[in-house]
Parts: sequence; structure tokens; C-alpha cells
Amino acid sequence: MNKIQIKPKPISGNINIPPSKSMAHRAIICAALSKEESLITNVDFSDDIVATLSAIEKLGAKFEKGDNWVKVKGGELEAETGAIIDCNESGSTLRFIVPIFLIKENNITFVGKGNLGKRPLKPYYEIFDEQGIKWSNKEGELCLSVKGELESGEFYIKGDISSQFISGLLFTLPLLKGTSRIIITTKLESKGYIDLTLEMMKRFGIEIINNDYKEFIIEGNQSYKATNYEVEGDFSQAAFYLVASSLGNSVELSKLNLQSLQGDKEVLDILSRMGANINASDKKVSLSVEKLVGTTIDAAQCPDIIPVITVAAALAKGTTRIINAGRLRIKECDRLSAISSELNKLGAKVEEGTDYMVIEGVEKLTGGEVSSFKDHRIAMSLAIAATRCEKPVIIEDPECVRKSYPGFWKDYKALGGEIDEWSMG
Repeated sequence: MNKIQIKPKPISGNINIPPSKSMAHRAIICAALSKEESLITNVDFSDDIVATLSAIEKLGAKFEKGDNWVKVKGGELEAETGAIIDCNESGSTLRFIVPIFLIKENNITFVGKGNLGKRPLKPYYEIFDEQGIKWSNKEGELCLSVKGELESGEFYIKGDISSQFISGLLFTLPLLKGTSRIIITTKLESKGYIDLTLEMMKRFGIEIINNDYKEFIIEGNQSYKATNYEVEGDFSQAAFYLVASSLGNSVELSKLNLQSLQGDKEVLDILSRMGANINASDKKVSLSVEKLVGTTIDAAQCPDIIPVITVAAALAKGTTRIINAGRLRIKECDRLSAISSELNKLGAKVEEGTDYMVIEGVEKLTGGEVSSFKDHRIAMSLAIAATRCEKPVIIEDPECVRKSYPGFWKDYKALGGEIDEWSMG
């Protein structure tokens, strides 16, 4: 087991925010569905992005990558019969590509690691059953075998499980022969992620009719057009440093697109409601705060930033309520349970409910030993909490940050964070 010890001290300085993993996934997939070559720049090759590149290669696409760029040329959209697609721990990779691999008759197996096999896939199972596509999976782990071919038509999808199922169908259906409709049967959560998919597809020449997020109409026989794209900065990663600044640290963030459609840009509104003053100009953002106060936060549209927002709430004056947060239980770990238990170990007062948290603010945190639950967002959130602790914070399994932000600990040190690392066992 690897551990790190973080000494309690402020961090400060300027940081270039890593590129958006969400946008990079989408750009790489759209490029792979194009016939010509696309250049995607400002790419951070996290474990999740590497999983997507590996998957599109199995689909017949070819790629060449440099330090922070990748050239992608689409193939024939047909994998070898019996091919095994390793999605590692990436839910985005899995849910985006499953229908893509069924554009033509295929017999494919998808595998993964960690908690990926515990994350829901029922919306796809229902489609498979309706269309006569054969499938099997192992309960509790990912070994999903699928045999068949997807046909155009009407697809009824719940909107409160994961928007990734909708995005997977949106990527796929324009390439089928007929017109298709996606009908959303419940309230749609994470609309921002659907916006990212639609925006990227439009860049690559695909048109979708969006009827108020209740129905999407997709004409068939469309073609993706190769294009070059520079990935914008990631607001879900920026949230860690924005929260750090709200807690008395002083971090200036560069490479953020303030007109971005990323749903996690909501972090700016949340911290503003909690008392932060946002200063933004020329893709640079900083903030200051005299007194951080509690508020009510709806997690439905921005679940990924909730763990670090909870850190801010733990040190804000008064009570913060985080509602509609049930989907955090089906991420890389049960994030509601993880962030509640670990912050409480550090001296916070967090009460966990079925789909909510209630946080009573405290003046300071103590410190101690905590677990990342091998979840990148839990590990990084606890590192931000360490800047306001009285004693050192020891975090188990810190290497999990490779999933989304491989350079996090290097950047944390560059901002003045003091980290001791060791390996046990």
C-alpha cells in the first residue's frame, strides 16, 4: 500500500489547469468516427483517456501521440470478432463505446477493473433485449459480452442514471441507416454533459435536433468530418484549486474557458453563493473570500465536484445541505460515504443521508490518516482539506489520481505543498 503524508500549510501560485477529460474523450471518439485524420491538442494522457484510445484502436482507428497531442484517423468501424476491449476503470469509455461497437454485426467483450463492474448498465441491457442483441455479464465485475447489431429506431432512456448512456447513443445513431429518436423518460440530470457531446459532434459535422432535452432526433446516414481541436481546461479539476482559494489559500488558475458548456463550471456559482469573490479575465481566474458561509447545493447537474465542495462546506460558517446526490454512490466508489467518513476523521461534522449530506461548518480541521478509497476525486479533495488541518494528513492509495489528473501531486508540490511519500508491503 502506498501512502503520502501532507504537512498542513497553505498553497499558492499560478497553475495551468489540466485539459478537460470529458472533452478529450468526446473529441477522440468523434475523430475515430471520421474517415480522415484529426489533430487533438492539449491532451492529458490520464488512465481514462488511454483506455479510450485503446478502445478506438480496437475499432480500427489509428492514432499517433506526442507529449500533449494525438492524431487520430478513423477506420472501418469494425472490430475483430471476439475482440476484448479493456476499459480499465473508465465509465465514460465503457458507456460511450458499447453502442459504437454495434454499428456493424459484432461479437465483442468489454472488461474493466476496480468498481467499473458495479456501475449500472441496465439502460443498455434493456435496448439489447428489445432489439434481440445477445448479451451476458458477470455480476459484480465487468465481463460484458455482446453479440449483434444495433438498429435505428426509438430508444427510451432514463435521465437520472447517467447521461453517458445518452451520449453513447448520440455518437452512434447518426451512422445507422434510419432516423432515430431518444426519448428521456425521467428528469434529465447532468445536462451539461449532454451539451458537451452535442457541441463536439457539431464540430465534427453531425447535426442533432434537441427538443428541450426531452427528445433527441437523429437523422441516419450522416458522416463525421475530421477536424482539429484544442481541448479546453477542465472545470472539474479547477474546482480543487478554487475551493483551496476559498479556504484561504491563494491559487490563480490559467487556461479556463469562461464561456465553457462544462456543467462543472457550476463551481463558480456555488462558491460565489458561499461568499467568494470571483475575479476572471483572459482565461485566468482567482478568488478571494472574507467569510465562507453555508448554502444549499443541488448535486444533480454537477456530481463530480461535490466531494471537494464538501471540503469547503466543512469549513464554512453555518449549515450546508447537499441534495439530489444519490448518483455519487455509483461512481468509482460510494463518494457520499467516502467523503463523509474521511472528512469526519479530520474533524469535520458531516451527516450522510440516502441521497444528501448535511454539513455543519467548523473553524478548523485536525488531521490524521484517511483513505482515498482508490478514488481520484476523494484523494484530491482530502489534499485540499490538508491545507486547513492542524496536523499532518496521511492519505492511503494516492496514486489513484492517475485516473484523471496524473500530474496532481507534482502541481500540488509546485504550489508549495509539502508531501512525504512511502510504500508499504
